[in-house]
Amino acid sequence: MMHPHTELKWISEEIGFGVVATKPILKGTITWVQDELDGVFSPDFAENIKPLTRELLEKYSFRNNKGEHILCWDIAKFVNHSFRSNCLSTAYNFEIAIRDIEVGEELTDDYGYLNLSESFVPKDEGTDRKVVHPNDILKCYQEWDRILNAVFPLIGKRNQPLYSLLDEDLKTEITEIIEGKKKMESTRSLYFKPETSQI
Repeated sequence: MMHPHTELKWISEEIGFGVVATKPILKGTITWVQDELDGVFSPDFAENIKPLTRELLEKYSFRNNKGEHILCWDIAKFVNHSFRSNCLSTAYNFEIAIRDIEVGEELTDDYGYLNLSESFVPKDEGTDRKVVHPNDILKCYQEWDRILNAVFPLIGKRNQPLYSLLDEDLKTEITEIIEGKKKMESTRSLYFKPETSQI
């Protein structure tokens, strides 16, 4: 589920639709949580569906570390890629704002951790990375972990509309991480070998 202070908006001809903030979203705010309504499809599911459906599954879903296709039921499926993303995924099935997001600003992810089935070249943002590759997690996880470790302590200091969607064990683990009693799980754990994909 996407943060409630967001809406779907046309961004441009090049990008299409995107998700923008309708109120300020502070750094450390959980911006998306995988919930019970999100579709979870087995790695071999795409073998048994029609080509057009398979194409849409590839376009709108991402894969977790089990190779399952996760198809978000709400506007979360329209969150676009950026090498300078203002949100990052954690190893806990939620994403978090890594800097303050202003009203009207687009919420973006780094598609490098979505276990894509093939590389793609997004809009050039002047960054060192120019291409998103299926194995970007293996190359970028240390930087993502560094950013997330700095942001995690803010989780308990922010208004969190999506916090109730987390299970109690995860809430306990987050508290232990914030208090320094437990180490945050690395984003490297999100990796799934793309060559085993059925799409």
